[in-house]
Amino acid sequence: MEPRISIITLGVDDLQRSVEFYRDGLGLPLFDENTESIAFFQNRGTWLALYPRDALAEDIGIPTHGTGFSGVTLAHNVSTTEEVDALINIAVSAGATLIKPAQDTFWGGYSGYFSDPDGYLWEIAWNPHFTIE
Repeated sequence: MEPRISIITLGVDDLQRSVEFYRDGLGLPLFDENTESIAFFQNRGTWLALYPRDALAEDIGIPTHGTGFSGVTLAHNVSTTEEVDALINIAVSAGATLIKPAQDTFWGGYSGYFSDPDGYLWEIAWNPHFTIE
């Protein structure tokens, strides 16, 4: 297997609300304006897909809703601590919920967390130890 992740698909409760959050709120580039059944956002190296939660669960063959922490977060790394603060503020202004305000971390970086309208956790981080291109 090649070391890459091609697409991350999020099962969402309201597809249009989520499209608006990621496209209009966070400014991610929508691949195709036809978002009746699925939406794709092309990013550097990985695509983000939004798909109705019930349809995704049906495709997998699992119950639609589970409980508790899934053990997964999505991360977006930026170049400065100021960018961390700015991006978290943009997300919250677009409808995200602030989970953990940005702060210095135990590993020497700076990060904070928000959840999108469907509760998916995003970490916005500055890491002084390496750059992710």
